[in-house]
Amino acid sequence: MHSHLLPGIDDGVQTPEEAIEVIELLLDLGYQKLVTTPHIMTDYYGNTGASVRLAYESFLPTLREKNFTFAFEAAAEYYLDDRAIAAAANREPFLTFGDKYLLFETNMISEPLQLKEFIFSVSLMGYRPVLAHPERYQYMTLEKAEELRDRGISLQLNMLSLVGYYSPVVQRLAEKMINRGLVDMLGTDCHNLEHAQMLRAVQATSAYRKALDLPLINHRL
Repeated sequence: MHSHLLPGIDDGVQTPEEAIEVIELLLDLGYQKLVTTPHIMTDYYGNTGASVRLAYESFLPTLREKNFTFAFEAAAEYYLDDRAIAAAANREPFLTFGDKYLLFETNMISEPLQLKEFIFSVSLMGYRPVLAHPERYQYMTLEKAEELRDRGISLQLNMLSLVGYYSPVVQRLAEKMINRGLVDMLGTDCHNLEHAQMLRAVQATSAYRKALDLPLINHRL
């Protein structure tokens, strides 16, 4: 429910050939459904909901040519910037997955002043906000994670965090979140073949196996 597999529209895969190679490996790892979520950030990539949908529709024939039968959907990973906040305030539509789950991320350093305002606005619109990779934010603590969940946010852990891909500090927080039951979704955040290949090591960790015992929303998507 978090990946970057539409060719050439963000910092994920850049060609259809690369996308197919990554997808084939994900299928070999046991995935039966993929929800790809390209970045929507005002100052980067130039993506909009419409451009993501166009890229998705343009990529589907490539999948059909390979005779893939798995479920493949597209939503987006929204960066919490002025444009996203204004869109929520103006009640503009967002790309979502599952039962109106809205994936978003923040800057890595400090908690945005507008975070609570954004949560309130999109919740009023019927969306179910999902914070991407909370373990990676420098401002995140277990107490903050609990507070955000109390406000109705689902927390999505990056699987690569469990093998120290981002840093040992991120790995420790990820493991603590799993131990406290503060994880609602797992995501690969897969951008490339290297990420996909590392998932084999993730699947061998005790933390990953423990996370699978949580009531993850993944199973209902």
